[in-house]
Amino acid sequence: MYKEIDHPCVQHKLSLLRHFETDYKKFRELTTEITTLMCYEALKNLNTDNITIKTPIAEADCQIISDEVVVTPILRAGLGMLDGVLNIIPTAHVGFLGMYRDEGTAQPVPYYQNIPDQSSVGLNIIIDPMLATGGSMISAIDSLKKIGATNVIVICIVTCKEGISSVLDAHRNIKIYTASIDSHLNEKKYIVPGLGDAGDRLYGTY
Repeated sequence: MYKEIDHPCVQHKLSLLRHFETDYKKFRELTTEITTLMCYEALKNLNTDNITIKTPIAEADCQIISDEVVVTPILRAGLGMLDGVLNIIPTAHVGFLGMYRDEGTAQPVPYYQNIPDQSSVGLNIIIDPMLATGGSMISAIDSLKKIGATNVIVICIVTCKEGISSVLDAHRNIKIYTASIDSHLNEKKYIVPGLGDAGDRLYGTY
């Protein structure tokens, strides 16, 4: 399952994010803002418990989130989205998956993993600004499932049909949320029109 979030505020900020003149400070800010807005849609099915609280006026029946949540950025670009998720769920645990793309094969090469224990986790969120070939995301989902993750969603800012198809072919029960499904991958396996190298643009390492 995948969903393109076409909210006007998301799309406006995405337009600014894509622009080649957007500097790394603004790129970071926009990445956080877009991620926060996307979380409203992506997290709408979180489980809740009913509680009764006392306001200054009277008792009120309310709801609180009951799911334990783990958010895992794929290093390094995924770090740029982390604050956007924590703005919504500040109590989420944070895992880390490090991998880079072999420029010769376009395949992911893992180099680091530190994921919280899964025994009581209700939802895992994997974040990465770009979902291109799908190789890194498939590897990330594989890693989480190997340690017991059962409910996993993906939040990415830009993707393409090739990437979505690859991930869903490998993991049919995954939900992917994105701000844009772009045209295609070019011969270098970059998303077109995309937004360039998200990691470089986040951290000014052009």
